[in-house]
Amino acid sequence: MVTTLTTGAETFAEEPPPPDGAATAAAVLGLLARSPLDNGARGWVLAALSGEEALEALAGGGPAPEPSQVLHGAPEPQRDPGAVPRPVFLSRIGVQGFRGIGSPAALELTPGPGLTVVVGRNGSGKSSFAEAAEAALTGRNLRWDAMPTAWRDGWRNLHHPERTEVTVTLAAPGADGPLRATRVWDGDSVRSARGRVELPDGSSGPLSSLGWGPDLDRYRPFLSYDELGRAVNGRAAELYDTLTAVLGLTGLADAERGLAKTCSRLARLRDRPRRDLDHLLARLGEATDPRAARAVELLGEQGPGAPDLDRLAALAADDGPADPEAERVLRRLRRLSVPERSLIADVVNELRGAAMELAMAAGTKGDRARGVADLLSRALEHHERHPADSACPACGAEGALGEEWVRRARAEIDRLRPVAESASAAYERAEAARDQARFLMAPKPSWLPAQSDLGRIWSEWEEGAGITDLVELAEHIESTGRRLRSAALAARKDAGRRLDDPAGDWGEYAEMLAAWVEDARAAVKADGLLVSAHEALDWFSAAAKEIRDERLRPLAAQTEHVWQRLRQERHIDLESLRLVGRGARRRVAVDVAVDGAEGEGNAPGLLSQGEFQALALSICLPRTLAAGNPFGFLLLDDPVQAMDTETVEGLAGVLAEVGAHRQIVVFTHDTRLPDALRRLGLPADLRAIERDSLSNVRVAPPDLAEHPQRPV
Repeated sequence: MVTTLTTGAETFAEEPPPPDGAATAAAVLGLLARSPLDNGARGWVLAALSGEEALEALAGGGPAPEPSQVLHGAPEPQRDPGAVPRPVFLSRIGVQGFRGIGSPAALELTPGPGLTVVVGRNGSGKSSFAEAAEAALTGRNLRWDAMPTAWRDGWRNLHHPERTEVTVTLAAPGADGPLRATRVWDGDSVRSARGRVELPDGSSGPLSSLGWGPDLDRYRPFLSYDELGRAVNGRAAELYDTLTAVLGLTGLADAERGLAKTCSRLARLRDRPRRDLDHLLARLGEATDPRAARAVELLGEQGPGAPDLDRLAALAADDGPADPEAERVLRRLRRLSVPERSLIADVVNELRGAAMELAMAAGTKGDRARGVADLLSRALEHHERHPADSACPACGAEGALGEEWVRRARAEIDRLRPVAESASAAYERAEAARDQARFLMAPKPSWLPAQSDLGRIWSEWEEGAGITDLVELAEHIESTGRRLRSAALAARKDAGRRLDDPAGDWGEYAEMLAAWVEDARAAVKADGLLVSAHEALDWFSAAAKEIRDERLRPLAAQTEHVWQRLRQERHIDLESLRLVGRGARRRVAVDVAVDGAEGEGNAPGLLSQGEFQALALSICLPRTLAAGNPFGFLLLDDPVQAMDTETVEGLAGVLAEVGAHRQIVVFTHDTRLPDALRRLGLPADLRAIERDSLSNVRVAPPDLAEHPQRPV
């Protein structure tokens, strides 16, 4: 069943231009004035409207902006007073050497609202005209961007390689003349094109002088089959950003996103100390400094105000010695006298020389004489101390000691001394060497820790004082003395280093603790700010939704109207079009009802391919009618694919409706669209396009006799 459609200008009524940044800010301020938010939350809303710098300043403790500052700082739309009047319409697309078009060909159009349908077989050059117009005005083509490099390199026509040029002629009501945008390719790359524009006043300049860059992204007057698919099935944020720009809501979305980012940043600041605490405790547990143990104790305290950040900061700032007594030991160690290597060598050599002399004197007459003389001398000393005792202390003979014995003993000593002189000298040298060794092996200082490396070696060193054998004593002094000297020098050097850095290894841990304390103080501050910031974000999100819904309502109504025409007799209702989410999760949500069962979600999961295509057109066509759109035209390349006959009937009516307000140019190979336009008696300029084997393209003029154009 085919329903005859009627159209009327009131269906797509002109809307006022989208509000500028100041109007959007004023709308938020109006809602804010009636809100129950406290001053803290209000400050966050005002900062969000003012931008990231204001949010950062407020998060850093600065003042919130005043409402007057918000309105004063809101961006106003900038228009070049010498710019081309809007909207502009297509009057001609001239192409040569580009894609499927070889020798110069042109598509002549009547500038102004109306529907033109260009029909031709695949490969007839339809898409070449559409893509040429897009390339002329933008320097690129979205369909090219999605293709492999090898495909993109085939953009130049093989039958006409001499010159590749595209010229789009535009007309605007009230302009002194046409505007021509030309792009010429002079290299092998598709990126090698040079673009120029000739303005109505005769002046020329680069295409950028038109200032259409943002509008070409926002309003996209070119829609291919692929682009229609991406409109609903592509990146969710792309369509969201496009619609917010069309509705003048970009600043609102940026403000909401900025406030959400600030809340996330404050939440990370709040949570960082808690997240890093386990690592800090583990590192402090590795330290031997008692301050580390104290820090662990303070960090483990519970209750209000715990941990005590001031006490932790004082610990982290303590760069003095951990133990004053240990510092005194270090100072003494730094002044410690170390036995000189030469002195140790001299004592060892003397001990060994004395031992050699003793060995040579042993068993000689002199050695015996020294022994007897020494024995008699000691006996005389005993007798002198005990004159009444005449018994011999050695053999016990009574009366052995007396004046006669004293006389004979003195005489014997006098006789033996010359004989014992050399042996006595050897013994005297040995005793002197022992004295030197004992002097060298001074006792361990009482302040030196016995468990230190130097303390243990020193204890071993002083034990050598009990060694009587000269050779053994020399070996002890030589080996242990070398170790003692090495340990003493190392201890002295280490003492100097530690005294220069009294904090020792605590310095590294103190830095970690200080950084954590700084983060903890920031966390306390962030925690206090987050309450009002989250409250502001919740309110702002609700206010933004209210404003978005209000701004989107006319466009959503037009979208629903288009869908009603395209769906024909299907029992799928488009309930609403909504802008939801923020940041990476922002998207355009489409609510549908299938056979009366409502469901909230993305419609493509419920639609066939043809219905999917119809939904994309339902969303994109109303965008063309936005009052802020500087382009009065829309090029549609192959919008009919995958649609059934009933949907094509509906599309014919919708295109005729939109054509009452905008210039619509449709390229299609599907004859069902022109057939529907004829059958429904809808106004349309029908063209036929042909291409021969040498890439010569011809667009037939309208046949008024066969295809009458008449208003409904």
